[in-house]
Amino acid sequence: MSAELPSTSKGIVIIGAGLAGWHVIDAIRAKDKDIPITLITADSGDRYHKPMLTMAISQKKSAADLVRATGVDAAKAAQVTLLANTQVTDIDAAAQTVQLISALRSDPVYTNYATISYDKLVLAMGAHPIFPKSLPEELVWHVNHIERFGQLQEKLAAGSQHVAIIGAGMVGTEIAEDLLKAGHQVTLIDLNDAPLSQMLPTKATARIAAAVQSQGINFLGGYQVSGVIRNSEGSNDGKLQVSYEPIVPTTDSEDSKQAGATQSETLVVDHVIASTGLTVDGKLPTAAGVDFNRRTGIEVDAPTLRTTTDNIYAIGDCMSINGVACRYVAPLRAQAATIADDILGLEHSGYDHKPPMIRLKNKAISVMVTGVPQANGNWQVTSESDDELIMDLLDDNNEVSATVTIKTPPTVTA
Repeated sequence: MSAELPSTSKGIVIIGAGLAGWHVIDAIRAKDKDIPITLITADSGDRYHKPMLTMAISQKKSAADLVRATGVDAAKAAQVTLLANTQVTDIDAAAQTVQLISALRSDPVYTNYATISYDKLVLAMGAHPIFPKSLPEELVWHVNHIERFGQLQEKLAAGSQHVAIIGAGMVGTEIAEDLLKAGHQVTLIDLNDAPLSQMLPTKATARIAAAVQSQGINFLGGYQVSGVIRNSEGSNDGKLQVSYEPIVPTTDSEDSKQAGATQSETLVVDHVIASTGLTVDGKLPTAAGVDFNRRTGIEVDAPTLRTTTDNIYAIGDCMSINGVACRYVAPLRAQAATIADDILGLEHSGYDHKPPMIRLKNKAISVMVTGVPQANGNWQVTSESDDELIMDLLDDNNEVSATVTIKTPPTVTA
């Protein structure tokens, strides 16, 4: 059998080398230079800023350009044991161990297995893109990781191409503009009538839709993608055929049923990108016995970020507080600092969770959101003009729980 994985004494084990995992390492090392830390990641562990992925194509930045430090160099600087290209297959919370499988060579048969112990375990494993059955993973891209981003960028380097983006949330809308600025033809498809419709009210999203379309993006709102196939069978170079159909409200009446029997339309493109939401892989949370929801993430105690299982913490995209997913970069440093203090037994005031300001990275329109927005709510206009809209979301006590500010640059007409 192959050589054993590097051994580690009991200490802190972190699963996931994204921004969240590395922030925890930074926070711990700021307080303790010697405590053993093992970082386990399915990839190389390179440090990069994920939000840049939705802007990098038009800026002609390669995956290598986005890497701030390789995993090896970052681990050496932080005095961390890095287990790269390694999968965690099981967590035994009672024994406080994790089981690993590591592919150390290109030959998939050559693998290593190991069990390592921990005093404290941090789950920073992120979330994974949702691929509905109509979007086959082998034909559809996602831009949620630097490796896939790099592969897509190589394909797009051949020249101007037609890209369909499925899902007009924050990420999908940002990618659409980035690809357009890079010289590509873009079709943005969403179930709703306008981008960001799951977050904001119709009055706000109508302005966003107008701005997106003014850029030259073909926005198909109110459509559901029913399938993606390759036009040229047996050829990886064949274009893709996207089938989509309008979403028609149905009732029990016969007239409505007939109205809903619409014919599918098709669109031929070079690439399809899925931006259809995120889900948390349930294998490790289930093994560890922590409470979680696949859509929102692992439940934690807000002041400490402890999970419902002793000695296990969670942070980043895989975590939720009070049933709300925490998938923004801004709070990560404060979350990591709390975990570091709690793990090291240092006195701390507890993590005070405040929803960060959300900004849509789009040049055609400025969208800023504070609080916890939801489309279906009591939104009230506080200011409205041709170039600005401000709306507040009022809760049951008539207090403001979210605010959206939309400004249209003078060069863009809504």
